[in-house]
Amino acid sequence: MQDPLSEVISLLQPRTVLSKGISGAGRWSVRYSDFGQPSFGAVLEGSCLFALDGQPAVQLEAGDFVLLPATPGFTMCGHEDAAPVHIDAQQAAGQTGEVRHGRQGGAPDVRLLGGWFEFDSPDAALLVSLLPSMMHIRGAPRLATLVRLVAEEADAEAPGRDLVLARLVEVLLIEALRAGSTNGAPPGMLRGLSDARLASAMRQIHGDPARQWTVEQLARESALSRSSFFERFTQAVGLPPMEYLLAWRMALAKKLLRQQGLALAEVAERVGYSSSSTFSTAFSRYVGQPPGRYARHGEA
Repeated sequence: MQDPLSEVISLLQPRTVLSKGISGAGRWSVRYSDFGQPSFGAVLEGSCLFALDGQPAVQLEAGDFVLLPATPGFTMCGHEDAAPVHIDAQQAAGQTGEVRHGRQGGAPDVRLLGGWFEFDSPDAALLVSLLPSMMHIRGAPRLATLVRLVAEEADAEAPGRDLVLARLVEVLLIEALRAGSTNGAPPGMLRGLSDARLASAMRQIHGDPARQWTVEQLARESALSRSSFFERFTQAVGLPPMEYLLAWRMALAKKLLRQQGLALAEVAERVGYSSSSTFSTAFSRYVGQPPGRYARHGEA
């Protein structure tokens, strides 16, 4: 049966763009504008404060890992009060070499390894919406090791670099999502998967999206009554079960339509529709254009 996390990563199609060292010393504070692309950071030594726009600050310590699936605006600072220096995230993304905030000389108070990447999937917004805006993971040495491997490979310019980086980022994301699957996660896929009963239904959806699922059938898979399952799923995942199933079918359909040599009827059958016309109607309503046009031109 298909593992939901593995399939999400496969559909997102991540690829690494840049990784670099970041450090701070003395009195310093920086406020990055909204970036929109996924990013990550691992604290190698020391500590600092980190806050997404509109959210309280958290302390990052050595060994911590942070994943931002869509990287909104955020502030990062030392432990001494300082007025934030505003940084354009789009311009900063293209800069290479280590970034130093605050006092330029001497040993840093905090040292991090950070990076950002892109999702090639046109369904990235849908899939990212099922993930927390920020995953702060403590005590996960495997993640720190993976971040170091990403940085080393990015600097190496060795044959096969892009392929290795893509695979490393896939593993990095899976490790982060595994570690972030806790009951304290906000509504989304991770919170659903952290609930053993809901996880059973979600695996069924991902394992057999073409099946004509009903809420009653999925509730039985979860050993819950229909009403309890519907309420529990909606609260945990942020979407009612049938909306989640539809969203997943459409994401898969887009992937299949981009492949060469698949007839429309085959795509329809693989995602649970009995005829091409029924699928075309559903796809057009959901995506905003017919599947044939999408297959030729992609997103409008």
